[in-house]
Amino acid sequence: MTGLFLTLEGIDGAGKSSHIDALEALFKARGRQVTRTREPGGTPLAEALRTLILDRPMDPLTESLLVFAARRDHIATVIRPALARGEVVICDRFTDATFAYQGAGRGFDADVLRTLEQWVQGDGEGELLQPDLTLWFDLAPETAAQRLAGARVPDKFESQPVEFFRRVAAGYEARAAGAKRFARIDAVQPRESVWLQIASVLVHRGLVDDHGIGNAP
Repeated sequence: MTGLFLTLEGIDGAGKSSHIDALEALFKARGRQVTRTREPGGTPLAEALRTLILDRPMDPLTESLLVFAARRDHIATVIRPALARGEVVICDRFTDATFAYQGAGRGFDADVLRTLEQWVQGDGEGELLQPDLTLWFDLAPETAAQRLAGARVPDKFESQPVEFFRRVAAGYEARAAGAKRFARIDAVQPRESVWLQIASVLVHRGLVDDHGIGNAP
């Protein structure tokens, strides 16, 4: 089977991570091997860098370099090998998050991010690794903030003011504009309705059949 690279994106509190179990079960029920992972993270080295990125204060360039360093190890160690084996890779965030958070949110130079993207995700033969499908969980920052309130101790991004997340949301919207791999999910809906949107996208794009599709685990 051909490998499939699926990513979930959205601001903190959009609810994307709550659907990863259901996505994994959906593909496994159809006989696919699944690798689920996240960014920053996914390997021991990348997880160590994740801790630094989320907990330590640093300037946007340092932050971006660490994010892409973690991504390089993640791609080389986990993502490309799994795709080569024909697996479905489900990743909680990928490079779109970097353009949204470090680029739009932190105001870092998007041209530098595009250069790093080329270096880190290129295969040396002109091919750039990108997701086959990106599920973008679109939610108003004010609503996301209400969902996160009191849920857990916030990291340095989650503790940012609503205006930061407005910029991040705008960054996601800009990244999605004109990109066919993006599918917008209206994340303000109840969990069951959000799942039906996800399932509809997967069926419409020919990635799964519609057998039992409405039954989210």
